[in-house]
Amino acid sequence: MTSTLQVAIAPATVAETEVLTTMVRTSGAYTGDYRVMVANQTIDAAYIARHVTRVAHGPDGELLGFATLQVPGRGGPGEGEVDFMFVADDAQGRGIGRLLMDDLRAEAAKRGLHRLHVVSHPPSAGFYRSCGFRDVGVIEPYGRIGWSRPHLVLSLG
Repeated sequence: MTSTLQVAIAPATVAETEVLTTMVRTSGAYTGDYRVMVANQTIDAAYIARHVTRVAHGPDGELLGFATLQVPGRGGPGEGEVDFMFVADDAQGRGIGRLLMDDLRAEAAKRGLHRLHVVSHPPSAGFYRSCGFRDVGVIEPYGRIGWSRPHLVLSLG
């Protein structure tokens, strides 16, 4: 899928996993206390083999962002979960997140899903709401995550 922003979205490749991991671990959205949530995250070949992983490339081939879909994820049959949604810090504000979300919706529809879930990083919840997700609950703190996170859903179709 290509947009007027000259962004191409395609399946992730194993060759891109190191860049994806770096994007997650160094994201400016996860500073301070939030850093613990992403410090040890790894996107590797096994991950992209198990989950729909879509990447956004700019006109020069640079990796601008990525999104992943877990099936199954939260919910029941016919439901999936947005696991990762990251846009490179220097590429934010250009509509790339919205393009990735539209692409992920299309991928979910191809798989016959009727609903998507996301447990959002609190500062990112507004983005998901702007994409049509609605709040359905809160995931309470557990493990190394010491803060509550919004649980949102999006009905497809």
